[in-house]
Amino acid sequence: MTPTVDLKARAHRAMLEAGFQPDFPSDVVRETQALQQSPPVTMAAGARDLRSLLWSSIDNDTSRDLDQVEYAERLPDGSTRLLVGIADVDAWVAQGSALDRQAALESTSVYTGVATFPMLPAELSTNMSSLLDGQDRLSIIIEMRVLENGEVSNHNAYAGWLRNRAKLAYSSTGAWLEERGPMPAAIAAVPGMEAQVRLQKQLSETLRGLRKKHGALTFGSIEANPVLENGQVKDLQLREHNVAEDIIESFMVAANVAMAEYLRDKGALSIRRVVRTPKRWDGIQTVAAKFGVQLPATPDSHALSGFLEARQAADPLHFPDLSLAVVKLLGPGEYLVEAPGAEHEGHFGLAVNDYTHSTAPNRRYADLVTQRVLKAVGAGRGAPYSETELTAIAAHCTDRENAARKVERLMRKVAAASLVAHRIGEVFDAIVTGASDKGTFVRLLGFPAEGRVVRNGQGIEVGDRVKVRLVSVNVEQGFIDFERQ
Repeated sequence: MTPTVDLKARAHRAMLEAGFQPDFPSDVVRETQALQQSPPVTMAAGARDLRSLLWSSIDNDTSRDLDQVEYAERLPDGSTRLLVGIADVDAWVAQGSALDRQAALESTSVYTGVATFPMLPAELSTNMSSLLDGQDRLSIIIEMRVLENGEVSNHNAYAGWLRNRAKLAYSSTGAWLEERGPMPAAIAAVPGMEAQVRLQKQLSETLRGLRKKHGALTFGSIEANPVLENGQVKDLQLREHNVAEDIIESFMVAANVAMAEYLRDKGALSIRRVVRTPKRWDGIQTVAAKFGVQLPATPDSHALSGFLEARQAADPLHFPDLSLAVVKLLGPGEYLVEAPGAEHEGHFGLAVNDYTHSTAPNRRYADLVTQRVLKAVGAGRGAPYSETELTAIAAHCTDRENAARKVERLMRKVAAASLVAHRIGEVFDAIVTGASDKGTFVRLLGFPAEGRVVRNGQGIEVGDRVKVRLVSVNVEQGFIDFERQ
């Protein structure tokens, strides 16, 4: 019998191995306890009172570290006023404090599926600085005017008081909007909230339509959340993308673009999120050529977007694997500092020129830093960071984000290995996801566990459906080995 693995302990060790400090130091614990007993005096002079608006949030079912809420209002000329409220984490986490030093060190929350390792203590990120429903919160408001064609004609950022009227979940809200389920109780309980959320959906579709015209890329992925029982994985639950996630993604992109443009217009140093024009475009051309598609000689997001959309429609089963191949060739994003008057490449995948991270300050340090830069601009103060300091922060955030992805990817493999560990000898239907000198890899069709074909893998190619027998599992390493039947 395969020995049982303590998955939370394995995740903790993976964090340490990746250079994270998953246990909060004593000074951070003491500082958090002091904030609970005596909250900081909030300097809210000039903050607008927007608590009467029908704010709502949509996040994962279990999330309580709520960073972003939304409100939309149709204007007489046909345009739409869009407000995105962001948790004012800086009001709680003072620059240079123990909490700030810890957040800077970790730079990101890490979600492993079996355990969450937050950037900030849960007492803070899921309570005091979270935009919980029914609570008055001082926030950063990003205001935009969206024209009927999806263009944002103007933008502004300022402090405001708000109250989240409906804490919604992607799963139930998406099912309702797609007419696959009932209206969520949190919507039904608030007069006017149904019309508000439906307006948000319409606005999201408008914003997404314009981004598509500009060449924004659409990817598919197979994300599975482990279902735990007594600390062990009992199932892998597929998470399917739905229209509720489209709403949040659309508003997040719009808000982050608006924030970047606002700081640029104010002449402020700021951290930008960049996905460069791909240097491995020839590799992407090779992938497309296998499907009889010739992409342009130079990187072209419009052409790539059209290719991806066509493949998604033609072969949805294989599209997640194609997406993964293209994403790897595009390369990871990175944080860079933009000085006034300087221009970076922008975000190739989103087809936008100016982009920063500002909408998740409870979860990402770059967003908290951007919040401080914004406040300094609004107050007419000097910059809170020098260019040298910002450059170092940006590089460290990029490093920690890459490390977090590796930990999350490892623990997905560990969870899958844990699920099948007691099924040695069983035969499964699978699809080939990789075939190269590094080996042949398959994904099971019954549930998304992936592994290597260690025997009888000759002669099969990517996309082939095969039957494989499970021959060995190493849960600690997340290794699953099969032989082809």
